[in-house]
Amino acid sequence: MKDTITSGKKMIPVENIINAAQRIKGVAYHTPFMHNINLSDQYEANIFLKREDLQVVRSYKLRGAYNKISSLQPSKLTNGVVCASAGNHAQGVAYACNKLGIKGYIYMPNPTPKQKVKQVQMFGKEHVHIELVGDTFDDAYAKAMAFCQEQEAQFIPPFDDEKIIEGQGTVGYEILQDTDAPIDYLFVPIGGGGLSAGVGSYFKQVSPHTKIIGLEPAGAPAMIKSLEQGEVITLDKIDKFVDGAAVKRVGDLNYNVCQHVLDDAVTIPEGKICDTILKLYNEEAIVVEPAGAMSIAALDFFKDEIKGKNVCCVVSGGNNDITRMEEIKERALLYNGLKHYFIIRFPQRAGALKEFVAEVLGPNDDITHFEYTKKNNRERGPAMVGIELQSANDYEGLIKRLNAHHIAYQVLNDKFDFFHFLI
Repeated sequence: MKDTITSGKKMIPVENIINAAQRIKGVAYHTPFMHNINLSDQYEANIFLKREDLQVVRSYKLRGAYNKISSLQPSKLTNGVVCASAGNHAQGVAYACNKLGIKGYIYMPNPTPKQKVKQVQMFGKEHVHIELVGDTFDDAYAKAMAFCQEQEAQFIPPFDDEKIIEGQGTVGYEILQDTDAPIDYLFVPIGGGGLSAGVGSYFKQVSPHTKIIGLEPAGAPAMIKSLEQGEVITLDKIDKFVDGAAVKRVGDLNYNVCQHVLDDAVTIPEGKICDTILKLYNEEAIVVEPAGAMSIAALDFFKDEIKGKNVCCVVSGGNNDITRMEEIKERALLYNGLKHYFIIRFPQRAGALKEFVAEVLGPNDDITHFEYTKKNNRERGPAMVGIELQSANDYEGLIKRLNAHHIAYQVLNDKFDFFHFLI
């Protein structure tokens, strides 16, 4: 990969991706490339979904993991392979180990949900050994690297590797195999950059007219910040909600490729991603993880550009934990202006709350959270109140009535950390 970049080609060669497609054939699914009627009607375009959520491990990660491991010389596999991951990469490595009959050591942080640990064990069966260590990914990564050095085992990186990128690039190879129509726009999520670098390389060389749009969660714009500064940078902190795409630092190889293959890169608000997850579930019966929803969530921001065009959205994964649905719903309501939190200081007199409900709340407003505290102040006591609206337009009227009744209040929606414990 380094030789490819320094020689001026700037991309993964097409033949390398085609070879990877042959290598993973029969292991990774050739996933459906599906025309979506509802989205096409909504955006007045031809919207196609590349359904990596239907991959055998429910994400594209198997492609890169299997391509990397199966490309290694047998002598490199004697002591097994190692990875550090709390998500889709671990599942891909585990499945590859099972298929190849290779011992795999998977390091995951202790807080990893049991469901994910169980999935990794299911895909790897007796070929994988899972170690839960530390509280963060960094803790798991450090242990994994120490094990590699001690046992002389082969580390399988999640994205910053030539063979990983080639494997992820097979997503693009399949898309162009499955359509005769030109793809005008391709929307692809960015995490560490393996998928965007691989798919971008293939498209730029085989379908150069396609506009490739990379997508990052608003709370973790590692690639975009790197592109802006002209070098790979490490973010100080990130919002980890979009766990399949939230990284502090993208891969060096991936950055070198992406700066030449991406036509644009934009951030998608986490609330918009959540709203898209709910719509896909309710309207399409499609279950996606947050990272998998980003390509479809992005369509709203490009609706004028894509009208009348052929558009492909890479749905990168479907490993969503059902226990997260309350948080997903809450974030979607907040994003759409349908949920508002306040600190309200009710007068300490009889009938104050009744007056608030009868005269301040609108006919369609609903109190969904109420937490009242009275300590030393005998005259006034604060309450945290969550109000759900039927329309975002109702908010202005709510604020006017609060002011008209001289109710002391503080809006909390822009102070997410303050009430984050609620959701």
